[in-house]
This record gives sequence, structure tokens and C-alpha cells, in this order.
Amino acid sequence: LDHLRTEHMDPHYESLLRRQAGHCSPVKSSPVRNSPRKSLLLASPHKSPARRLDFSSRGSDTPSGDRYIPSRATSNLDAAFGLQNTPSKRSLSNEENVNDGKNNYEQLLNNELLRFSPAKKRPVSCAAPESPRGFQFQASPKRGSPVARRYSHSASPLSAASHELLQSPRRAPRKIPTVPYKILDAPELQDDFYLNLLDWSSTNVLAVGLGPTVYLWNASTGQVAKLCDLNSDNHQDHVTSVSWNEQGNALAIGTHGGAVQIWDPEERKNVRTLTGHLQRVGSLAWNGDGLTSGSRDHNIWHRDLRSPGVVRHWEAHTQEVCGIRWSPDHQYLASGGNDNKLMIWSLSSDRPVQRYSDHVAAVKAISWSPHQHGLLASGGGTADRTIRFYNVLTAQMLSVVNTGSQVCNLAWSRTSNKLVSTHGYSQHHIVIWRYPAMTELVRLHGHSTRVLYLAMSPDGESIVTGAGDETLRFWNVFSKVSSRQEMSSILTNISLR
Repeated sequence: LDHLRTEHMDPHYESLLRRQAGHCSPVKSSPVRNSPRKSLLLASPHKSPARRLDFSSRGSDTPSGDRYIPSRATSNLDAAFGLQNTPSKRSLSNEENVNDGKNNYEQLLNNELLRFSPAKKRPVSCAAPESPRGFQFQASPKRGSPVARRYSHSASPLSAASHELLQSPRRAPRKIPTVPYKILDAPELQDDFYLNLLDWSSTNVLAVGLGPTVYLWNASTGQVAKLCDLNSDNHQDHVTSVSWNEQGNALAIGTHGGAVQIWDPEERKNVRTLTGHLQRVGSLAWNGDGLTSGSRDHNIWHRDLRSPGVVRHWEAHTQEVCGIRWSPDHQYLASGGNDNKLMIWSLSSDRPVQRYSDHVAAVKAISWSPHQHGLLASGGGTADRTIRFYNVLTAQMLSVVNTGSQVCNLAWSRTSNKLVSTHGYSQHHIVIWRYPAMTELVRLHGHSTRVLYLAMSPDGESIVTGAGDETLRFWNVFSKVSSRQEMSSILTNISLR
């Protein structure tokens, strides 16, 4: 037992160790011998003698104590839990595996700490905290559950319900189709970066401006109807923008001459014409009963259609206004211009409340996150090629990603933290991103020219893109349900957050 000897060993404990090894006679403590063994594998039943720990000699071979306390300060338990092997029909990517593991880890904590029943999907008890698991009585598990029978007498600290949760199969991640499920011809669809000629209503009707004409395509029935033709015997004009209101019962049409027409799609008649802009109206955005328009004359006008006057007249851009979007709470308007500026407006002020000059090309692509209040994404043109994210509540830019191509449009998924972008020069493709990591999930190819137009279906599952190749392509890119609901039902109970 000389190799078990350490400095200042308790003589009585040393005597006990020697008796257990067959040396019945007590011996006196012997001098300390050098040994390559650095730690004790047996715990002393007596209190260890006090020692002075020398932290300056951590690199030496001298042991500093007889207790080993692991440090997990730098360990990522969530990631480690997600990377363990679990039954699955197909392998997951690293990021999806870790995210799935975090959700599993949360559900396991719910079950073990909060006594949450995955089967019943409700807390078992809301009483005072119970005694530790090793000293509490548990009813016998159901005989019909193989997992419960296997772990009914297991030494594992986890309950049978937790083992059943861990062994439940996980649904494989949804595969995004890389080919469109429908293609429509769109003759005379203009190849102009500054126009917005596509919008999908809440009633599942797609409006598209083709030259001087606006057509309506009913996605439910597949029927196409002609809404209006701006050309007449004494007037020639063409469509530069279209936008549905939230109810889907009114369509705003911007024209090259600077007018904004409000059309009733059921009656197929023009119910009102708004004037004021001196040049083409390339962008439109509704805010309840109010309509906002941006023009090549550098001006932004906001009108309440319940009254004849102009509510707000904003003028800060020095070139054409090519993109405007209201925030989901209808409090802020984001506008992008050909002057490379991104501005934030409020109805309570005549001046922009925030100005951003980070882009080095025209800003047309603008989209507010429906999941995080105040989160805004914007994309720059050919000389910029970046997507930037801003927190307008703190007036800070959060991150930037270089896409390598002109950013024409941006749109957030309504059910998950994903983003779709369409691009022009030089790749003419569509990209699905996962935010905030901004990892590419898939690239969609099909258009032969710049993908200038984008609209999303009312259920948030499909998008339609338009390009100068005079085609409309429909893609199934998002899921109807949230990302948490996509997992197996036994793993979607409650959240600790």
C-alpha cells in the first residue's frame, strides 16, 4: 500500500487500509515515497486534514488535494445533449441536431423537475416541492408500456416517462422542394428593379401588373380575371405597383403618371383616385384604413381613405423611393430609396426618427420580422449585395451578411425564424435563410433573369416570384405550422422560457 501513501495521511486510516490488504499488525507511518500515481480512488471515511492549496504550482506534478471537483463552466450541455445518438430515419445537420437537442433537453427538464406528463400534456401536480426522487414513493408504471417495464427497476435517476420521451422518434426535418410546383406565363412583366408589380391577398387572390393591365388570379379556383386597363382613347399609362389591403377587398394601383387608384375587385370598378405625386408611384403600403405611397419625386404620402385630406407628407429621400413597409404593430414605416438610405418614420413626426446609411446601393428589399418586435431586415442593390438587420427600438444594426448578389426582395416566414430573399445580378436565384445564424437552407434556381418580384400566400406556406423572363413561379418553401409543432407530439409540451 505504499503507492497509496500521500503527504499527511491519517495514521488510523492507513492502518485500516493495511488490515484490509492482509497486514493485520498496525504499522507506523513511513516516509513519503515518490510515486507516479497522482490521486486516490478510494474516499476516506474520515475528515481530510486541512491543506494549504498552492495555486501557483498548477503546472507541477504535486497534487493539491484529495477531492476532484469537475468544472462545467465552459461546457455546452445543450449542445452535448443534442449530439447524442437518438433514433432517426435520416441524419440531421449539426445545427438542426443541436436545436432539436435543446428542445429535447427542455422537455426532459420539464418532466424531471416540474413532474410534467408528456402523455397528458399537463403538469401532474401543482403542490409543494416533493422529496428527492431517491426517497419518494412512485406508483407502479403501466404494464402496457414496454419502456416502463424495462425501466421500472432501473438504477437510472430518470423516470420511465423520461426514458419514453428520449426514445420517442423525432420527425425528420422538412425538405424544401427545389422546383416550382406551378409556372404561369406573364407577358409584358417589366424588368424594372424599382417597381412592385406582384401582391397576394388574404382572400387567396394574386394581383399582377402587366403593362397597362392588372390581372387577378384566384389561387383556389385557378381562374384568371382582368381587373382594369389603364390605356384609353385619350390617356396612355401603365402599372408601376399593386398592393392589397389587409381584408383583401380593395386593391391599390400605382401608375406611371403619379396617380394612385383604389379598385373594388368584386365590382371591378375604380372607387377612388388619389393624386399629388408628380412622377411614377413605385411602392405602396397599407396601414389599416390608411395608404402610403412612395414615388420617383422623392416624396412619401400617407392618406386616410376615410377622409379626403393628406395625413402625412414626408420628404427626406433625395432620389426615388423604391420600397416602403409598415411594421406589424402599425407604428413605424420603413422606407428605402435609390439614395442608398434606409429611414424609419412615425405618424407622430414629420421627420424621420431614424436614418441608416450603411448600404452602398439602392434599398428596395425591406421586411419587418413578425416574431421579434422592432426587428427590421433590409437588402441592398448590385453594388451592395448585403442583408442588414436592425433593432429600431435601440437604433442599432445587429448583423450583416454578404449574399454575393443584388438583393431584390425580402420576406419573413410567418411561422418560423426563416427568411426568403430574391436576387438579381448576377445569380438570379432565391435563397431560404435561417435567422439569426443566417445559414443557407436551400437555393432555388429557375428564373433566367433578375428575380424582381415576390409575394407570399395568405397561409404563409408558398411564395410566388416574378422576373424579367416573363414568368411567375410558385414555390413551396415554408411550413404552415410553427417549428416547435413540427417536432414529435410527445416532445411539444411546454417551454421553460
